[in-house]
Amino acid sequence: MKIAMVGQFPPHIGGVGVHIHSLSKELLKNGEEVFVITYPHKDIKNDENEEYMDYNGIKVISTYGINIGGIRSLFYTFFGTLQLIKTVRKYNIDIIHGHYLFPGGLIAVLAGIFTKKKVYVTAHGSDIFCLYPQHKFMQPVIKFVLKKVDVVLAVSEALKEEILKINIPNIENKVKLNWNTVNINEFKPEDDLSLDDMQSLKSLKKELNIPENKHVIIFVGNIIKRKNVATILDGKKHLKSDCTLVVVGDGPLLSNLKEKAKDEEIRDVIFTGARNDVADLIRISDILILPSFSESFGLVLIEALACGKPVIGSNVGGIKEIITKDVGLLVEPNDYNGLANAIDLILTDNDLREKFKLNARNRAIDFAEVDIPYYEDKLNEKIK
Repeated sequence: MKIAMVGQFPPHIGGVGVHIHSLSKELLKNGEEVFVITYPHKDIKNDENEEYMDYNGIKVISTYGINIGGIRSLFYTFFGTLQLIKTVRKYNIDIIHGHYLFPGGLIAVLAGIFTKKKVYVTAHGSDIFCLYPQHKFMQPVIKFVLKKVDVVLAVSEALKEEILKINIPNIENKVKLNWNTVNINEFKPEDDLSLDDMQSLKSLKKELNIPENKHVIIFVGNIIKRKNVATILDGKKHLKSDCTLVVVGDGPLLSNLKEKAKDEEIRDVIFTGARNDVADLIRISDILILPSFSESFGLVLIEALACGKPVIGSNVGGIKEIITKDVGLLVEPNDYNGLANAIDLILTDNDLREKFKLNARNRAIDFAEVDIPYYEDKLNEKIK
């Protein structure tokens, strides 16, 4: 079976890229052939005499366009649709699978109409929680995608419920739950590392100028309004515990947050920018925090749990489906005092912290298996 994915893919950074990569690797193990139509990137270059770059067996095709926020989606929609139609016809693709309802989902649906192929779309969250309610002009586009697609996959129950609220005929028969997954071999506790890897963690702390015995709290994600990083800074001001806050990621609000930390004299805050060593950064931390205003899932939460770390998240969306009372704490997204109290509680209560750490890995294992049952009908056709 041949499958064409549409969406972000490494070296593009983000949860969707991780998701597509994990799913593609699992499909390769299953003997399937996978193509990925992704955004343009200078490091995605076609192999000699081929129209794609071989990424460990995954055939990756970079589209034309400009990577400038606000207009790159328009370029991607146009050139991505043309490239996907060409790929489907040339390589006789069996299934098209778009990620995000726009632009990946729209590209998948348009190509499906022209090629008459079955189309799957994974809704990852901000397409429904942010794009749909906040941008009225996008609502007809998203409704069109939901109407035309064969199967809609939602990464959490909260996201599934929101999709069902949209008035689309027969939508309840299209939507299926499909959790995000974590690679527990990549994200693992310090106890499972080699001596050389442990030494690398010490070097990482030195690189970031973090004292060896100082507690570390960490945020990993895009620096955008929805992620609510400002509340972490406000909570940091009210902490009783002595700790360093490490903010990992990039985005339009990064400079504002740096200014806030400086102007308000919030001490011991490190902004790393985007990094590729997220697993190691999580391992040098004591708590991972995700205080989003809305979140369909929260992939970084299960990555932290897989590393054996306690987590704190806002009591919204998919976050409250991941964080149980055995692995972390939930707080209201606007309550910086509540966040500060939650951090202090975990850092000062050794028994509670150890309980969370002991249970974290097992909770992550609940999300370790890459589930591909939604291709079952095609797989059965292949077997027959």
